[in-house]
Amino acid sequence: MRTLIMTAALLAATSLSTAYAADLRMSWWGSDDRHIATQEALKLCGGKFGHTISPEFTGWTGHQEKITTQLAGRTEADIMQINWPWLPIFSKNGDGFVDLNQFKDVIDLSQWAEADLKSGSVDGKLNGLPVSTTGRVFMFNKTTYDKAGLAIPTTWDELLAAAPVMKEKLGQDYYPFEGTALDARLIVILRTTQKTGKDLIDPATNQVAWTVEELADGLKFYQTMVDQGVIKSWKDVAAGGNAPLHENPAWASGKIAGTYQWDSTYGKIAGPMEDGQQLVPVKLLQVEGATTEGVYRKPSMLFAISKNSKEPKAAAEIVNCLLNDPEAIKILGATRGVPSSKIALDELTKAGSIKPVQVEANKIVLDGAGVGVSPLNEHPRVTDVFDSTFEAFAYGQASAEDAAAEIIDGINSALTGI
Repeated sequence: MRTLIMTAALLAATSLSTAYAADLRMSWWGSDDRHIATQEALKLCGGKFGHTISPEFTGWTGHQEKITTQLAGRTEADIMQINWPWLPIFSKNGDGFVDLNQFKDVIDLSQWAEADLKSGSVDGKLNGLPVSTTGRVFMFNKTTYDKAGLAIPTTWDELLAAAPVMKEKLGQDYYPFEGTALDARLIVILRTTQKTGKDLIDPATNQVAWTVEELADGLKFYQTMVDQGVIKSWKDVAAGGNAPLHENPAWASGKIAGTYQWDSTYGKIAGPMEDGQQLVPVKLLQVEGATTEGVYRKPSMLFAISKNSKEPKAAAEIVNCLLNDPEAIKILGATRGVPSSKIALDELTKAGSIKPVQVEANKIVLDGAGVGVSPLNEHPRVTDVFDSTFEAFAYGQASAEDAAAEIIDGINSALTGI
């Protein structure tokens, strides 16, 4: 009789488990280490809840186009790794993805700072959980600065003053900093934000918040850095093949001694540096009379759940497991950067899975003060207008005032109705 009761109980438990099992899909982009780790973590989390999760992964190139097609056809995965600038594109009113607030009994939202949750929200709806938070920080080659007898700059004026000293003591082919294309645009945005106390895009109007004069001043500062030998000109960088920083021999050898980069790229750009070169992250350089530090902080990526998922609760269980379960955290490691989840950061720090210098760089970002960055800053229409016009200015084909007016008019036109 006892055997029959135990058998019946076992069958009941098995039936209960099977009844709640779900077949899910998860999509993401990344490199091989991320692909391998995520698949292992999905097996772990799926096993814990009785769900099966089919992985769908690619590299970055073409991923947005793939997601756009899937969303249009309602064939997207249940769980999606999404890019932060996609929120205003795919979820204008916050209805493009599941509101994760509905599953706060499943996902431990207390592991995220309020600012992180806000960054993943649209109109009060939590569309995505930040997997990691990234931002731009200054990084300098201390070795090169030491050789030139210079201290690491703490202000823009100190950076400008470093150029003639470095060239005199080390050679005319030495530059204390670098900036072209995206890096140059974000330098202009940082400088202008510090002076005005306003982000590029006004969140209330979805239009440019700066005047022509304010943006022109930022463009002129970029030109000052070129004219004073702080950075190579846009034309010279293009003539050299536009090699990314981590593939640039001048960077590896220390002849380019500073940059303004995402904190999450520290390992990528420090890795190729020659032996003896020491790269240190520092707080944002400040302009005199700055109204804000101007930190450019954002989620590097988010985990979202499709509004078309037939099993949103099961998907929420997997999301929580991936981001908050100690075993899954250990498997994923830092394959998506320094995690935003408090428990994940604690677990990886204790395990030594994150280099102290990476934590230091990320802390600069998290502790920095800013005015809030709109995801529309990275809307393709915005970046296309800004970069093409900025390049024309950098080549001497337009004045700062004309370029600023064209950038502002172009962005406002592009964002009308968004």
